[in-house]
Formats: sequence, structure tokens, C-alpha cells
Amino acid sequence: MCRQPADGSEAVFPEEVQCFESACAHARQELDDIIARVSRQVGDEEAAIFRAHLRLLCDPALIGKIKSAILDQHLDASTALQRILAEYTDVFARIEDEYLKERLADIRDVIGYIQRHLGRPVSRPHSDLSQPVVVVAVEILPSQVMAFTELPVVGLITETGGATGHAAILARSLAIPAVSGLPGIMDEVKTGDLVAVDGREGCVHLAPGPEIEAAYRTLQREHMALREHLVENRDQEPVTTDGIRVDLLANVNGPLDAELAGRVGAGAVGLYRTEYLFLTRAGVPDEEEQFATYRAVVEAAPNRTVSIRTLDVGGDKRLPYLGARHEANPSLGYRSTRLTLDYPEFFEAQVRAILRTGPYGSVSMLFPMVTTLSEVRRIRQFVDQARSSLRRQGVPFAEKMPFGVMLEVPAAALCIDDLLDEVDYVSIGSNDLIQYLMAADRNNPKVAHLCDPFSPAVFRLLHQIIRACNRRQTPVTLCGEMAGRLRCFLALFGMGLRSFSMSPAFLPPIKNLVRRISQPIACSVAESVLQMKTSEQIREFLTAEVRRIWPEATLLDIGE
Repeated sequence: MCRQPADGSEAVFPEEVQCFESACAHARQELDDIIARVSRQVGDEEAAIFRAHLRLLCDPALIGKIKSAILDQHLDASTALQRILAEYTDVFARIEDEYLKERLADIRDVIGYIQRHLGRPVSRPHSDLSQPVVVVAVEILPSQVMAFTELPVVGLITETGGATGHAAILARSLAIPAVSGLPGIMDEVKTGDLVAVDGREGCVHLAPGPEIEAAYRTLQREHMALREHLVENRDQEPVTTDGIRVDLLANVNGPLDAELAGRVGAGAVGLYRTEYLFLTRAGVPDEEEQFATYRAVVEAAPNRTVSIRTLDVGGDKRLPYLGARHEANPSLGYRSTRLTLDYPEFFEAQVRAILRTGPYGSVSMLFPMVTTLSEVRRIRQFVDQARSSLRRQGVPFAEKMPFGVMLEVPAAALCIDDLLDEVDYVSIGSNDLIQYLMAADRNNPKVAHLCDPFSPAVFRLLHQIIRACNRRQTPVTLCGEMAGRLRCFLALFGMGLRSFSMSPAFLPPIKNLVRRISQPIACSVAESVLQMKTSEQIREFLTAEVRRIWPEATLLDIGE
């Protein structure tokens, strides 16, 4: 919650302080709703943008500046907000780092939330649009991008911003073509003009001639037709031309996602992220609430088959009741299983709730970010204790629920054979595994280019993991972003991986590729990849191979 100063100074101008506090409270509720919606409709990574807004909304430095302006300068709350925004704008104008400069949009968005709840007019997207439009603006804020999902917006163009801006990230996730960083574009177009936005090439055609317009309209129709066709493959089996079946699974955040997974043709839920339940509640969900939610996911999932991951928080996802703390490097710090192991009552309640879902489907439990064999054994002790307590109480549960771990830490990946003695299955979290392997924060634009899924080191490590699991006949699934990339899929299938879990949106194109390849072709591709020495070589080679196998894949932006 946003806190008032403890020195009593707010009494100087109490009405405006109270008005500001009330607006902050309503803005927080609005953000909670946005976070839930984005997590459900787009994904957890994108929802993190708005969790950052929520933290900023309650940042003592920002709130303190605004209250000081109200109290010391006797300003109304709205004027104080504009005064502070002007100060931040002046400071950010002197910053050279483009990534940091783009964070001003987040501050502007947060102040906009508060302004709306002060009852002051704030520019909002038009809600009476009936025809497809391209929005051209100086700047587009993340909250506005989400509002565009309810309007016929087919493209975005801005004078400011870039590829690392949060609005650009959201636009890509929502498949809205967007081009940023075109100074003066507002002076060159007017309402009613025809423009073509090419999000793949990062260019805009103003008043395109007949030939350019015809080319882009054809490309647009082909893209839409391909998307519609791919959705129709829901009932087709994910089997290669030589009869090898691939398990295509879905990553979900709740019951609605699990239901969607079935509609697009997923065979099961390969990863249920339970943190959504905790991040959208003010207090701690007790065992009964957890059980009811997990059961709903199982009952909505394709074939009632779900892998339930225990709470994965820390880093940019914090829960106050698990000890809020500052860490210099939270991604490498006190998070995930490292954190929950230190809260035995909390951890046992979640494990009990998962075990209790066993009678309602085919359920397995998954533990994130394990590093050592000792950790795995300690987790097993918790699971055994939970089983014993349920048994004593006569509560129905699954006695033999499969026990799995996520491979996200290179140390665990290198000791995979030791871990396989203790687990029933393995899930590879490629997003974190890549950033830890490359010693590069994927959210830091200065080093994010190193978090490249096409790195030779990434493919070689994944090959070792897959080979070890197959040798021991231990099921292994890939759950990160690589699972939904056509080029990565082709190489990993050739390395022997047979189970991929991804966002439901990526299932149709991956299934289409599955049905076009054979094991010998994929093995040949994998062998070539493992001999290559640079990311550029691998990326170009896999791009050419996917296009050779499936020429229409060009329309799906496989070059991204």
C-alpha cells in the first residue's frame, strides 16, 4: 500500500492528500486487474511489465515527491502529479542510455493511472472505432496497448521509443505490427491517410502506391489465411511423416488457459504456473483455496493431464508474506524453491494441495530452480511428510504422483545423471537456463543479445540433457520460449526431444511443422547445428531449413 508520511505534515493540506491516497488505492486495484488480464491473455512475462508499474505506484521516492509537492507547495494533487512528471521528463532527457530513457513511459503511465482516479481528464483511446486503424502517436503507453486489444487497431507507429520499450514488447506479444522511433511522423500523416506498417522489417510506407498497397494486402490476406488454417489442425495428430509422435503441451496460468489449450489442440498441460494464484491475492491462499483452483485446472485441461509447478517467485515477482528484501542480483538470489524451502508450513500446504488433486486426473508435481542433489532430496522429504500427514488425516490423495524438477541452473544440468536417480521426469526451463549459462540478464539491453537461443553453447548443453534423459528413459520436456520457435523445434527434435510445452498460441504452427518433417531430416539438421561455431551460422541455417520444409512459414515471422 502507498504510505502517508509519519510526521503528521499532511494535516497542512489534508483534503488533497486524502484525495491522492484514494486515487493511489483505486489505481492499485486497476493494476491488479490489468496484471490478471495480461497474465491470462498474453503471458506472465508480459504481466511483469505491469507488476513493475505496481511497484512504482508504491515507490516511497515517487510518492514522497508527489506528497511533498502537495504539502510544501500547496498544490492540488493533479497539478502536483504534472509538476513531478515534468521534473522526471527533464532528468530523463539528459540520459543517453536508450533503455533507461524508455522507462519514462512507465512513470508517465503510472501517473496516468492516478490521474484517472482523481477524476481529471486523461487522454484515452477512442472506443467508437468501427474500421481497422493504424494508431500514430508521439508515444504509446503499455496500458494503452492493452486497451487496443478491444479495438480494431491493426498497427502502431510512434515518434519515440524502441524495441526494448514495454509498449513494443506488448505489441509483439499481441501480434500487432509496430514501428517505433520515427521522429516527425506526426507531421507527415493525418487522420484518414493510408499507411502500411511492416513490423517484420521495421519500416512504414506512407501513402503507398498501387503496387506496394497490393503487395501488402496480399501479404496480409495470406497471413490471416495461414493463421486460420493452422487453428483448423486442432484435431490432427502431431505425428511426423515417418510415424513418430510428438507431445505438444501447453503452459497455463489457470483454468481458463487450460480450457484454451484444449481448443487449440494441446495434448495436456505441460506447465501450470501456480504463482498466478498467489500474485493476484492480497493474502496467502490457504490449502483449500489452492486445492480448489488446482482441481479446476486439472478438470479443464486436455485429457485431465497437468504438471503443476510449485511457487516460482523472487526476482521481479515478490510476495510480501514471504519476506520482502532487496537483493543486488535477485535473479541469482533467494527465489523459487530456495525460498519456499525456508517456509515449511507454506510449502507443505502447497504440496498437500497438489497431492490432493491426484484423484481427479493425471497429475505430476514439478519443482523449479533446483541446483544440487541435496536440494532434491530435501524436497522429497517435504513431499513424504505431506503424504504422511494426509494419510493420517484420511484425506484422499495420489500416493504415486510423479516427481519432477526444472533444469534451469547449469550446475544441475551438468550433474543431470545424479539428479535422474531421484526424479521421475525433467522439465527444461530454457529462458533461465540460457541467461544463467551465458551470464547475461535477459532484461538488460546491454547484454540481452547474449541470451541467444541459437548459441552453440545452448544447443550443446541441451543435447547433453536430452541424451542423458533418453539414455535413462526419463521423460524430458522443454518448457521455455524455445519450445514455440519453429527453428529451435526442428533442431531439438533432431536431437531426440519428443515433448514440448509452450504458449497455446504457438501450438498450431509447431504441429504443422511436425507433420511435415521426418526423423532422418531432423537428425541431419541437428548434426549440422552441433558442428557450427556461431549463433549467426545456426540461425541462418535453421531459417533456411524451415523455409525449405515449409515455405509459407515466412509469413509467421520465423526470422524474429
